[in-house]
Amino acid sequence: MLMAAAMPLEQMILIDTLERLGLAYHFETEIEHKLREIYNAGEEEDCDLFTTSLRFRLLRQHHHHISCNVFDKFVDKDGKFEETLSRDPEGLLSLYDAAHVRFHDEKILDEAARFTRHELSGMESQLESPLREKVKRALEHPLHREVPIFHARIFISIYEKDESRDERLLKLAKFNFNFLQNLYKNELCELTRWWNKFDLKSKLPYARDRLVEAYIWGIGFYFEPQYSYVRLALAKGTQIIGIMDDTYDNYATLNEADLLTKILHRWNIEETDGVPDYMKTVCQFIMSTTEDFEHNAAKQGKEFAAPYFKETVQQIARAYNQELKWVMERQMPSFQEYAKNSEVTSCIYIIFAGIILGLKSATKGTIGWIKSEPKIAISTGMIGRYWDDIGSHERENKGGKMLTAVDCYMKQYGISKEETISKFAELIEEAWKDVIEETMTSKLPKETTMQFINYARLCDATYNKNNGDGYSDPKIFAVLVAALFVDPIVI
Repeated sequence: MLMAAAMPLEQMILIDTLERLGLAYHFETEIEHKLREIYNAGEEEDCDLFTTSLRFRLLRQHHHHISCNVFDKFVDKDGKFEETLSRDPEGLLSLYDAAHVRFHDEKILDEAARFTRHELSGMESQLESPLREKVKRALEHPLHREVPIFHARIFISIYEKDESRDERLLKLAKFNFNFLQNLYKNELCELTRWWNKFDLKSKLPYARDRLVEAYIWGIGFYFEPQYSYVRLALAKGTQIIGIMDDTYDNYATLNEADLLTKILHRWNIEETDGVPDYMKTVCQFIMSTTEDFEHNAAKQGKEFAAPYFKETVQQIARAYNQELKWVMERQMPSFQEYAKNSEVTSCIYIIFAGIILGLKSATKGTIGWIKSEPKIAISTGMIGRYWDDIGSHERENKGGKMLTAVDCYMKQYGISKEETISKFAELIEEAWKDVIEETMTSKLPKETTMQFINYARLCDATYNKNNGDGYSDPKIFAVLVAALFVDPIVI
């Protein structure tokens, strides 16, 4: 298919379309080969804004070194983008997409993001379909921050309206999505059977029952068919996280939380004799699920992964317990102290530990790397915490019980909630630059580094635009649930 596209621009448009439609995993080798050819050939001097931007984004997303200097020809002597570009909506959208794979200190792309958002926002309502829908979606969710399978479901409908569409591609995309949907439904049924055997809905009525939302996170991390184990493991790990979070946040007393933390630290189920029934249930659920993980690790010859998973469970218990102590003892930690604890409560480490068995490239060295707390893990985790605290600040403060990073920042710097949220938005942008730069320059396998990008994308989808917490409020994900599990695409 890619061989049939003769010109580099046609090849790049096809690659972009395959990725947007959720089909790229069928053509990975061919895509990498073509992009390497395009990179080695260099850029023609007379390329327009659309072509330059598309080439830049695709090459950077696929880890080719490319300088932002390619955009110098579109700015004036003052470093501002030329006004004539405002008459090119396709080019503006392409530049907007490219600006969202920028690194630190790429001032021209900072300006590109500002310029294109302003111009596209002003012209959106006047554009014709399907460009109008593409612009509207991009302004809400920049392309590189989209969860791939979520975007594919929407883009198939947009592509169907495109007069230049390839009917073969469209039909393939529809069949592919419906195939994946059936796979996801089967996996969700398997998860439901696993979940129901614990009967936690009746035993722990204070805890959120969010199995579907947990599984959506699994799909968001790795949507391709071969990552079934990852999706199931991540959903189970997310259920452990949810039970622990709700137990520490909403139910356990300070003394009980201390006891729970100690039991998990010593990892001895016999120590649950005489503890409250709910605590015994929590420990049995966590330890039983961890035993399953250990069994799978042994079957795959990756016994080295089991101790790290247990370690991350203990680590997050200590972090949740620390948050509870701050609240119950009426302490207000510094923002920096709270943020350090949040590196753990972002759950990036326990998530990584849970899915490592599903990554063929993962080794004992991979665990050593993540335990070194690399910048990409810290920055990714903080994107999650900032979004979480922005989205759930109101919910967690209704009873005056919980503490968030928003509270700590407001107190430390003496500013309003609105100013704090604005600052957090800036911190999210800076953290995204860290994640992109670290991902694009990493020597680790792509399947390892992509989880960090996808974690950040999922946080954007879950908490985007301060609309609340998509994990806690089922109404926020209702449309997505229907699209992923209920409504097939009409062929």
